[in-house]
Amino acid sequence: MRTRTRTLLHGLLVTLLLLGTGLLTAATATAADNGTWGVFPTPPAGAAMTDRAYFFHQGAAGATVEDSATIVNSSDKEMTFQIFATDAVNTPVGGGFALLPVETKPKDVGTWIALPPETKGTVTVPAKGRKDVPFSVKVPADATPGDHVGGIVALNTAVEGVQQDGQVKVGVKRQVGARLYFRVPGPVTPGLSVEDVKVSRAAPLLPWVEDAHAKITYSLVNRGNVVVEPKVTVSAEGLFGRTVLDRPARELKLVLLPGQRIELTEEWADAPQSDWVTVHIAAGASAYPDLVSESATDFLAVPWPALGLVLVLAGAAITLRVLRRRRRSGSERPESVPDLAGAL
Repeated sequence: MRTRTRTLLHGLLVTLLLLGTGLLTAATATAADNGTWGVFPTPPAGAAMTDRAYFFHQGAAGATVEDSATIVNSSDKEMTFQIFATDAVNTPVGGGFALLPVETKPKDVGTWIALPPETKGTVTVPAKGRKDVPFSVKVPADATPGDHVGGIVALNTAVEGVQQDGQVKVGVKRQVGARLYFRVPGPVTPGLSVEDVKVSRAAPLLPWVEDAHAKITYSLVNRGNVVVEPKVTVSAEGLFGRTVLDRPARELKLVLLPGQRIELTEEWADAPQSDWVTVHIAAGASAYPDLVSESATDFLAVPWPALGLVLVLAGAAITLRVLRRRRRSGSERPESVPDLAGAL
């Protein structure tokens, strides 16, 4: 019984971790709201609830900044939440913005945030109501210059559903958080690196009957101390410098946080089927025109299935020819003549 209970709790924590990260992923600069409840920066008196999408603050090491978050309950029944502060990360694949779940302890700006004592337990918000939660951000004396990103999160304490995890059913809880961007003044060093460019191909059995498909994967790494909104250019050259792929620079519509590494994918539907190809990935950021990084990789595009078939047929033809020659030479060999002298 104890083992089953432990398994259930483990499953619940894993589910919360996965769903918390997924539900807190957002690509556009909008306030955090899942349609049932939301977390917003508290607006000034008379201002619209979405007057500020996120928290944006700055303060030197040792400073303290005050603000307030508002939890809005749009449902027809009261809801109880666990309120906590945490750090932000990028999801490793795809680079989505995510706030850490309650099970993961923050190490950066999430530790700077102090919530009021009454939020140590839970906070209940009436139906169609709101609750303002003041908080303070105290910047440590040894805080490094640059951007520190986290958020204020409201976790619904009610189990909203059940999910099957193998033979174990686990309860599902949801959380919503508002982003908090905090900049500590000092030297700003934007950094962006393109790394680990790779190409995988899938070619048809008979070349040029169907298109070959390729997948380009690469990593973007923010090695600076400020957030970067990357834009990427993808190109490829064949033999003799021929352009076989040319995708102009485009904004990825994601925020790459300091110290984060993400893996991205480019699908190439009509990749070359017979060529020596060099793929180039170049990354930059509109806010930092001098910030440019590029990496490349080569691959040999060969219709291996067709080439293998040709080699098999050629090998069979050569074998058949050799066998025929052996048979012919055997049939033309002269009969042996008796040694008459020895017989006499």
